Amino acid sequence: MTTEHNIEEVEVTSVPAEVSAAPEEKAIPEERPERRQFTRGRRRGPRGERGRGRDDRRSEFAQKLIGIRRVARVMAGGRRFNFSAALVLGDKKGRVGVGVGKAADTALAIEKATRAAKRSMITLDLKEGRSIPHNVEAKYCASRVEIRPSPGRGLVAGSSVRTVLELGGVSDVTAKILSRSHNPINNARAAIEALRKISK
Repeated sequence: MTTEHNIEEVEVTSVPAEVSAAPEEKAIPEERPERRQFTRGRRRGPRGERGRGRDDRRSEFAQKLIGIRRVARVMAGGRRFNFSAALVLGDKKGRVGVGVGKAADTALAIEKATRAAKRSMITLDLKEGRSIPHNVEAKYCASRVEIRPSPGRGLVAGSSVRTVLELGGVSDVTAKILSRSHNPINNARAAIEALRKISK
């Protein structure tokens, strides 16, 4: 019994010496941090900035929000909130579009609305002085808009129709909302439908 006990003590005392030498020989692996930095770099860019490449791509366009609202749907566990964003996108040189996006986050809803506005963008055929060649009128849902050329008067418009004309680069026109609708999204889309009649 004593010999077995002595052997156990020898084995126990000899193992920590080997174990203590093992961590010094094995260096901390650097592959895992590199792998994490690589995935973050793909998602956020070289300096960790989220969406850096996308901002560079859409820098040529100016955007303006015409409506953002929070909507709720009642579920079994309570209310769930979503956001709806509507914006006008244009380069002030004859290209303009209106888009609507819905998501659980405001930033994601704006990003979706931006993509929708790019897809529905129209190119205008403007005269010298950035005016329109003739009167145009259009109706969208309950909104009805008329746009008339008026040389030397600048841009005379209101509501979201003015935003559409500004970002589209239209000047020396007078816009009139002929309906009683105060819905900014419908007014903006009615203005787009009117400008579509003079698009290229």
